[in-house]
Amino acid sequence: MSALIHHFVVHRLIVNKEEKIEAIPRDKCLAVTPEIESLAHQINHSFNAKPGKGVGHFVSEVPRSADASDSDEDSSQENTVQNVSGFAEGLKNYLSAHKAGGDNVEDAFHDFSVNATHRLVKTLTDTGTVETGFLIFCQYEYLSTQFLMIALLNTRSHVEVTNSLDLSSREHLDLARMQLAVRFDLTQWDIQPDQQRYVSFIKGRMGRKVSDFFMQFVGCEELVDVKQQNKQLISSVDAYLASESLDPQEQHQHREEVKSYFKEQIDAGESLSVDELANRLPSNEETKNNFAAFTDSLEVPLEKQIQPDPAALKQLAKFTGQGGGVSVSFERKLMGDRVFYDPATDTLTIRGIPPNLKDQLNRQSSMD
Repeated sequence: MSALIHHFVVHRLIVNKEEKIEAIPRDKCLAVTPEIESLAHQINHSFNAKPGKGVGHFVSEVPRSADASDSDEDSSQENTVQNVSGFAEGLKNYLSAHKAGGDNVEDAFHDFSVNATHRLVKTLTDTGTVETGFLIFCQYEYLSTQFLMIALLNTRSHVEVTNSLDLSSREHLDLARMQLAVRFDLTQWDIQPDQQRYVSFIKGRMGRKVSDFFMQFVGCEELVDVKQQNKQLISSVDAYLASESLDPQEQHQHREEVKSYFKEQIDAGESLSVDELANRLPSNEETKNNFAAFTDSLEVPLEKQIQPDPAALKQLAKFTGQGGGVSVSFERKLMGDRVFYDPATDTLTIRGIPPNLKDQLNRQSSMD
């Protein structure tokens, strides 16, 4: 990712003999070698590629409980505020040391990571959740922006063939199954905290339930639904291209341009910009209308910056849906060419059925 790695450390979470979660911290940060730089790049790439991430901010206020007595409520609320703000306070203290510089910055990062690891163990214990693996902390700088990545990874075994043709079993970090990770845009937290978009995290396949305890550990809450934002963006692109009276081929070409922009931003770990996207889509010079102006006129305007969801790329390329025992998927460019939809009769007509499907249908017809 062509980033400057400032600090990198890994600790371990295990279940001990008493069947309790226990932290085994590393005694110091790892030296930033080419191997560590490569691993940091792979972790960041895996994080960027995960669909359905959430965006949020540090919790600064906890709502009062309606069914608690005043004294118990105040005490409980105070403890909760301390729990959710402790991570942010520790991170803030470390960043002050980082800005000050000096020989103890690496030790300060290590101390912060150890304290955070123990906080995660407490959160796991309090929530009755069992999670083990390697907890990685990485602070890096990319395009003049400071980031902190925290990821809990497990390992997978694989078999190697040695030079003497012997088989050897090895363990490696399973990046493909990374489900618990959070990334902080430290620069935005510092200069634009009011936007409340400086935390991004993997929501997991089962929605927020997978990551609830992890977000409790860092004291963050979700602000926006990234998946819904991306769906709204794609729908807005479709509506805008339709409003420009473009032929199907031109619309397809512009959707390909949007796909390219999505991929660029996902690979770079950057947000989508409505203004940048407007520069890649056609505009009307006479009316001064472009995509950005079009979205501003919508009943629910798009946010100017949107975190890209890799799953949205499929919506740009294909129409797909399933239900009632029927599953249909076809490329968007075929609509109006080989595929036709009649909303009045709720009928989809396909011309030129795929050969393997046609063969199955013909064999079934011959048996009826």
